[in-house]
Amino acid sequence: MPALPARTDVLIVGAGPVGLALACALTQLGVDHVLIDRNDGPQPGTRAAGVQPATLEYLDRVGLSRELVAAGERGQGFQLHDGRRTLLRVPYDELDTPFPYVLLLSQQATEQHLARHLRQQGGRIYRGHKLLDFDKDFPGLTATVAAPDGTVHAVNARYLVGCDGVHSRVRDITGIGFPGDAPQQLYALADVRLSTPFGDDNADTTFFLSSRGVLLTSPLAGGQFRIVASAAPGSRPPTLSDVESFLAARGPEGFPRVAEVVAASTYHVQERVAQRLSEGPVFLAGDAAHTHSPAGGQGMNTGIQDAGNLAWKLHAVLTGLAPGELLDTYHRERHPVAERLVAFTSQIASLALVRGAEAGQLRNRVLAAAAQAPGATEWLAKRLAQLDIDYAPRLDSPTSSAHHVGQRVAPTLVAPHGLDWTLAVPKSSGGPDGDGQRDQLAVRVLDGLDTTLLIRPDGYLAAVDVPSDPSAVQSALGRYALGQTS
Repeated sequence: MPALPARTDVLIVGAGPVGLALACALTQLGVDHVLIDRNDGPQPGTRAAGVQPATLEYLDRVGLSRELVAAGERGQGFQLHDGRRTLLRVPYDELDTPFPYVLLLSQQATEQHLARHLRQQGGRIYRGHKLLDFDKDFPGLTATVAAPDGTVHAVNARYLVGCDGVHSRVRDITGIGFPGDAPQQLYALADVRLSTPFGDDNADTTFFLSSRGVLLTSPLAGGQFRIVASAAPGSRPPTLSDVESFLAARGPEGFPRVAEVVAASTYHVQERVAQRLSEGPVFLAGDAAHTHSPAGGQGMNTGIQDAGNLAWKLHAVLTGLAPGELLDTYHRERHPVAERLVAFTSQIASLALVRGAEAGQLRNRVLAAAAQAPGATEWLAKRLAQLDIDYAPRLDSPTSSAHHVGQRVAPTLVAPHGLDWTLAVPKSSGGPDGDGQRDQLAVRVLDGLDTTLLIRPDGYLAAVDVPSDPSAVQSALGRYALGQTS
């Protein structure tokens, strides 16, 4: 491996899915960076097992979604079940996205695909390198990094991004608080092979609610199944016998016998959000910024979208397109998303872990009734798929248009072009005759559009009613990046 560079624009600490996604995006954007990780390779036994549609939309801009989809299984949605009947089903097939499914793929496999994509782009991971410390050194910082052979190196970086997990060294050195709760709840996870295949009617990720605890089953790629169960404090990683006991006590009738436990681990829930996601030239993303219950398959996806929000902003500032104050919007946009996520997953977990037969029966009746409420399952599908994220400063503000700044723009409406900005122009506007490219601005001319839209590289709306002249928009990209419309 080449020697660690002494200087870079962005130092990324942590080569999990979040750090890898950020490195892939920065490589694609041409931003010089260094990605380090203290481990020798992807870590086995990781928790995440699903890639949500919003994440697939972003990774499609990075050029990776097609490869991931080919490697995984397409989950049809989520179910809540009481062992005898389905209480509530949340289907994904009506979602307005090119990816109307949850992609069932282990976090370890997702990391492997991200790492391979990074290498194919010419990027590199400095494995076995540990961040020791850093000092602010205007306008950036100087980090001290220990190499695998024990030698210590100084790396001067303009920006530092901590993607180094719940026990983040970056967060600790920066002194950013990580308030929240650590409920006394342990989950046992096992990836297993079954003795006989499970039918296509079990392609949903299913929560089985029981007075003995919650159980989750989900198909994975390669014929495996993910089993997750609430467990007693102090429990060890589940054995084959443990998994069969969980299934017998809480699962559905007729579930196939478990033939092999491929991987097993336990997970202690924490519900925390960093007090702030940035401090000067330092940023936090992924589990370093927020951690929560695994309910709903939200964590890894939120971290990758943290990376998507930050990558284009770093590029815009480092290239002089926008002033440094653009980076302040990372905290303003992503911190509320993290707080909302922790509250949402905590509600799901609390609902699943209701104790007592009478309380459980009441919960089940409420869930069954909610399933019949108009629009309820559609709302929940959009929420779980993370397609409802909106960066609008005030969603209650009146608007005369179907579009507002900060809104997600569905790729089914305006097709993206990598990590470029996109100018969507109504065909009747008298603007360009057809699609084209102006440096980092992709132009789309569309029928049926009621106004001109400028879309950020992460797929969210930067401005509405902008000029239809690409040259005029291109010259004002820095202003639009800050949300300034005049």
